[in-house]
Amino acid sequence: MRTETGRATAVQRYRRPLRAVGLLGLALHLLLVGWLVLRPLPVAWVDDANLTPLASLRSSTPGQLLGELLMLAPLGVLLPLAGGRLGSPWFASFLRTTGASALLATGLEFVSSWTPWHVLNVDHILLGVVGVAVVHLALVPVGRSLLLRGATAPRVPNAPASLPLPAPAPAARPAATPATPATPAKAAPSKAVEPLLSLGSPGTARRG
Repeated sequence: MRTETGRATAVQRYRRPLRAVGLLGLALHLLLVGWLVLRPLPVAWVDDANLTPLASLRSSTPGQLLGELLMLAPLGVLLPLAGGRLGSPWFASFLRTTGASALLATGLEFVSSWTPWHVLNVDHILLGVVGVAVVHLALVPVGRSLLLRGATAPRVPNAPASLPLPAPAPAARPAATPATPATPAKAAPSKAVEPLLSLGSPGTARRG
């Protein structure tokens, strides 16, 4: 359910700006293609009209074939952008894009056949539609999936601001114990000094 809601939100968010870009690019591209297709060509002779598919490929140079492939190729991206259907399935988008480009290529080919030195060639229509289909399959599904995936990706919530840690409480000091009075040191008993007897002469005194 969240994925579908996010996808719808992404489609609504990018629909208008991408559609504006697509319409502007489509208008500029059609002006350039109209000028290239309808301008007169200074050639001495032209081939006959070709209504057989793939009949003129043998007589065309690689540069001419590449030019016909790239003539309408940007429509493979510009038409889906101008339509503004970002959430549609890729196959439905492919059918709409190729169908619209086929109608546009056919109209341009018929209009160019009325200008001088231009002839109708059905291979121009086929090559133009092939170029549109290749560009659409190569870019549009991948770009749409990346756009929707980036818009519906879950956002990581911002981490809450870290609160300052409280200062540690001062450690409780142990209660002071009463000092014990110092006991006086006992004096060592002094040895009695025996008085020295002064003897008159050594030996024992004799009686007379």
